[in-house]
Amino acid sequence: QVQLVESGGGLVQTGGSLRLSCTASVRTFSSYAVGWFRQAPGKERDFVAAISQRGYTTYDADSVKGQFTISRDNAKNTVYLQMNNLKPEDTAVYYCAARMGYSGSRYVNEYDYWGQGTQVTVSS
Repeated sequence: QVQLVESGGGLVQTGGSLRLSCTASVRTFSSYAVGWFRQAPGKERDFVAAISQRGYTTYDADSVKGQFTISRDNAKNTVYLQMNNLKPEDTAVYYCAARMGYSGSRYVNEYDYWGQGTQVTVSS
C-alpha cells in the first residue's frame, strides 16, 4: 500500500508562485510513476503533469506548459510541482497519484494510489 501526502498549497496572489510536494510512504518509490491532477469546484479532475520512475521523462498538460514544472527526488520519496505565474483559473484542489511502472499517464483511472489533495487558491 502506498500512502501519498500532498503539501504546499495555500492562498497566493495572481502572478505568485507555489511549490507543491507529494511525499510517499513506500520503500520502493522509484518503482512508481507519479502524476499531478487538479479539480476545481463543479469540474472534473484534470491532468496537470506526470513524471516517470526516475524522472527522465515528464509530461505536461497544454494548459500549464511553461508555467508548471514537475520534478522528483527519490532519495526523499517526494515529487514536486513548481507553479509559477499563477492565475485565478489555477485555483483548485491539487492531487498527486502514483502508479507502478515506468511512465506516467494523463488518465485518472490509470493510477492506483491517490493523496488527499491540497487546496491552491489564487486571488485576482
